[in-house]
Amino acid sequence: MSTSSEKSYKVDQLSVRRFGALAEMAAAAAEDAANVLREAIAQRGLARAIIATGNSQDQFLAILVRLPGIEWSKVALFHMDEYLGMPMTHPASFRKYLKERVFDKVNPGEAHFLEGDAMEPLKAIRSYTAALASAPVDLCCLGIGENGHIAFNDPAVAEFEDPEAIKIVKLDNKCRSQQVGEGHFPNLDAVPMYAITLTIPTLCKVGRMIAVVPETRKAQAVKDSLEGPIAPTCPGSYLRRQSHATLYLDGDSSSLLT
Repeated sequence: MSTSSEKSYKVDQLSVRRFGALAEMAAAAAEDAANVLREAIAQRGLARAIIATGNSQDQFLAILVRLPGIEWSKVALFHMDEYLGMPMTHPASFRKYLKERVFDKVNPGEAHFLEGDAMEPLKAIRSYTAALASAPVDLCCLGIGENGHIAFNDPAVAEFEDPEAIKIVKLDNKCRSQQVGEGHFPNLDAVPMYAITLTIPTLCKVGRMIAVVPETRKAQAVKDSLEGPIAPTCPGSYLRRQSHATLYLDGDSSSLLT
């Protein structure tokens, strides 16, 4: 799917697709994600995908769950991060977000949740790691945070060669402030300081990566990811080493690019 407003090019190994409007971008990304799932099911009889959460993913996911021709009963879905200690009933829970916006709408064959409030979080992480590693993952749908993070790999904890598959991390204040700005918490003190996240190598060890990054507030992170050094100071820059990744931008998020 392409439109007259689309500009496509590569930055290092990363494919970039720029659109004038968010709606166009979300529709194109959703169709591409759907095609990955359809092809995996056609070839292997099943598909496995990691799905991101957050305000920037709203339109993309709303379109994806409505697209025809995806046998969701043959899809296993995972998510990539959750606040440590947060119950699924909390309005800001990523599990709650995905359950309501994706899982309950498509009824996937498997739904795997990172239990942020598990009594034994390390045991829960080991179990989730085993489930994720039990077969190839076809698709990772992700975003880039205002501080350049992917999942909850903030600059201070991001490791491109991370030996862990999933880990507990301390969130930086810019990341936590983003959650307040998006309306999920009333103030900074209310935002948890720790989270569980898939690491960068885990996110990248998939068949296809689709990064959906709209909105003006992401413009600096996009510029740093595409035009700055490839370094943990901007974790999103690591996408430039992923030949199987495509970055989807709208006019606002691409506004600072030269």
